[in-house]
Amino acid sequence: MQRYHKYLDPRVLNKITKLDLKARLIVEGFVSGLHRSPYHGFSVEFAQHREYTPGDDLRHLDWKVFGRSDRLYVKEYEQETNLRATILLDTSESMAYSSGEVSKLEYGCQITAALAYLITQQQDAVGLGLFDRGVKKFIPPASSPMHMKGLLAELEAIKPEAKTDLGATLHALAERITRKGLIIIVSDLFDDPARILAGLQHFRHKKHEVIVFHVLDEYEATFPFERMTLFDGMEEYPKLLCDPRALRTAYLQELTTFQATLKRGCLQQRIDFVPLTTDRLLDVVLSTYLATRLGTRTKKA
Repeated sequence: MQRYHKYLDPRVLNKITKLDLKARLIVEGFVSGLHRSPYHGFSVEFAQHREYTPGDDLRHLDWKVFGRSDRLYVKEYEQETNLRATILLDTSESMAYSSGEVSKLEYGCQITAALAYLITQQQDAVGLGLFDRGVKKFIPPASSPMHMKGLLAELEAIKPEAKTDLGATLHALAERITRKGLIIIVSDLFDDPARILAGLQHFRHKKHEVIVFHVLDEYEATFPFERMTLFDGMEEYPKLLCDPRALRTAYLQELTTFQATLKRGCLQQRIDFVPLTTDRLLDVVLSTYLATRLGTRTKKA
């Protein structure tokens, strides 16, 4: 039992569970009774027809039925009452990198476990997708304690082995996840920014709300190397022996440009882009982000 909770830090859970997830990670119109839907009666599940009565919303008339029967019928829907979130975790080879005690993958697992726990504590449904060059595992959203235990077991069993094809994988997942909900992506985003943003746009086209956690190792973000170093590419990048001081300025400029491109593209699509490094305390990271998101939503409201 203990190993299932490897990625659930009590300190992290204690801090973030004091926050109301639904106020921060809500997909508008999905939490019935807490937030009035902006979709004016739209719902995800068709239930039945009933005869039209004066005062019914004309937008729900079924004109095809009218054409066949010459009678007016209204479509009725079952209202979806819970948030449906899916966390997509990058398990590719590059995520195994670590300059300290925690690898990017372990940090990503901690983020995934903490958010999944918080979502299920709110009686909402959470699913999990593991990917590298393709989708390795996909578990549809659910909210039971046994489901949560199964998600933690999947995180425990991850073995990073393959390269990344993030752009194509996002498109595949966007087609697979049919119900509108919240998509949380946890990745080092080692792919071409244009391909990543096109994949993210696919989710937005499907009316999902999207959050991207960009996870980098502390050394990847700061490039603190001083002596002659052999850099071993973990995916398509070759080994390189060089003096890192000659590369530092150019490397950091490229990283800044890379993140700025992604952040700008996400902003244009109304996607949250959250850069993280593995040296940061996860409870501080998540609670700060969630509080900031709440403030942004409150101002918009």
